[in-house]
Amino acid sequence: MSRIGYRKIEVPTGVTVELNDNIVKVTGPKGSLSQVMLKGISMKQEGNEITLDRVDAAAKAMHGTMNALLQNMITGVTKGYEKGLEIVGVGYRFNVQGKKLVINAGYSHPVELQIPEGLTVEAPSNTEITIKGIDKVLVGEFAANVRKVRKPEPYKGKGIRYKDEHIRRKEGKKAA
Repeated sequence: MSRIGYRKIEVPTGVTVELNDNIVKVTGPKGSLSQVMLKGISMKQEGNEITLDRVDAAAKAMHGTMNALLQNMITGVTKGYEKGLEIVGVGYRFNVQGKKLVINAGYSHPVELQIPEGLTVEAPSNTEITIKGIDKVLVGEFAANVRKVRKPEPYKGKGIRYKDEHIRRKEGKKAA
């Protein structure tokens, strides 16, 4: 049984957490995030510590989830989140043009993706990008959508992959 819902959340200096009309708003140096408080969960703030309690037994499943969401919001407004992607293949490249990410991934046409509000995409080289933002869900979702353009294939390893991702390689016909 997980007890993550009972962990105390530390609020760093410079961060404010407010609960109004069942909406939690976290404001920090990098910006502000808001989240609807899940049903059956109550929040208590004492000094710089937040504890979440269950009002009824039906909220047991969402206790740890709400705790993790709140912790991710606090981390986002203080440090932020980033996800690195790299593209492998001859002629494959990324190009950031304003609020658009243009991907050349071996198709007959370049794929253009609109960069969502609240995210920044940096390209240290034309084969690498870094997606940065304060919302963990938004950063991860956009990174997954970019990776979905050309998933890495197991024979040559070509495609778009996360920086820390290891691709399991297969042998091919020569193994027979």
